[in-house]
Amino acid sequence: MLRGKALVIAMCIGQIGSLLPHVAVPAVMAQHLIPLWQLSASEAGLMASSFAIGYMMAVPILTALTDRTDARVVLGVGSLLSSTATAAFGLFAEGLASASLIWGLAGIGFAGAYMPGLKALTDRLPPGDSSRSVTFYTASYSLGVGLSFLVAQVIADTAGWRAAFLTTAAGPLAMAIVSAGMSGVRPPANARRLLDFRPVLRNRAALGYILGYGTHCFEVYALRAWIVAFWTYLVAVNGGNAILEPLTVSVIVAVIAMPASILGNEAAIRFGRHFSISIFMACGGLLAFLIALAIQAPPIVLLILVLIYTLAIFADSGALTSGMSASAQLEFRGATMALHSTVGFGLSAAGAWAVGVALDAGGGLAAAQGWRAGFIVMAAVAMLGPAALWWSRR
Repeated sequence: MLRGKALVIAMCIGQIGSLLPHVAVPAVMAQHLIPLWQLSASEAGLMASSFAIGYMMAVPILTALTDRTDARVVLGVGSLLSSTATAAFGLFAEGLASASLIWGLAGIGFAGAYMPGLKALTDRLPPGDSSRSVTFYTASYSLGVGLSFLVAQVIADTAGWRAAFLTTAAGPLAMAIVSAGMSGVRPPANARRLLDFRPVLRNRAALGYILGYGTHCFEVYALRAWIVAFWTYLVAVNGGNAILEPLTVSVIVAVIAMPASILGNEAAIRFGRHFSISIFMACGGLLAFLIALAIQAPPIVLLILVLIYTLAIFADSGALTSGMSASAQLEFRGATMALHSTVGFGLSAAGAWAVGVALDAGGGLAAAQGWRAGFIVMAAVAMLGPAALWWSRR
């Protein structure tokens, strides 16, 4: 049975597999799905958001359930559903409605994998090992997303977009195997109702991290949903010369998030969690606003700004989640994680869609004003995070 460091390593590997389908839709929609199905930016944003919508609807039940049953059971079933739904997208998606429905089912599967996976991990670790282990687990998220961008785009360009989904569908099976290799854990007896979040709502310290995580997820999902389309726009307006191709930029943006999250958590341990997270969030909002101002600048300027922006918005990821986990009452940890994920992915769905609406309002995917509006929306939401943390300490 998996224990200690071997468990942490196995969970990180399983997490990477779970995430292989994660951004398959944003990775292929700019060059394949939008022109094929003649989608507007807001429709494409809604399609990309359906994953987060499905996640948001299921995660309160599935994660709260881990306070009553061994989280590895939920983890295994969710991983299998994620794999099946991703394959179904490749086989059966034919337009906005069917694609959104199937991708929402994939989000439900991931809802049974991500936070229940975190609960399965923390249930099997001594308290002193949890902060860095949680950060490694959440940081591996970024590596998985980077591979998702890479694999989905390469396969879509060489074998078609349907093959990209059929291939990435194999990834979540890795987490299903890891869940089968865990030792059993019996949760403590719990007489409260399954979806009773009142104890979590009374925990102001945890709630501050949860609300901050929501603003973080808005930015993250907006960036992941639209980075390929944004860089495709830059390639087009610069005559095919934008320093790097959209594939390369999307992978770099995803992968550098991993060290940013780890180093950000170390900074939080050293300098104080609330202080560090607030600084990172404020820098992220400022950088999004600078990108909006510089939207017609040379590609090298925008590349530098986007990469620094990525570092800023991901530096608070591990610190927010480990802060939530540390602030949660033991008997309500599953419910706390459920609310954390519900708020986070609810605002993730809003992020991808809101930027799509801003793009349409500003003239569409080919208009500088549209992209300027999109980044201004991201900047405005980023500034709400420090306010949530300040409120939680009053």
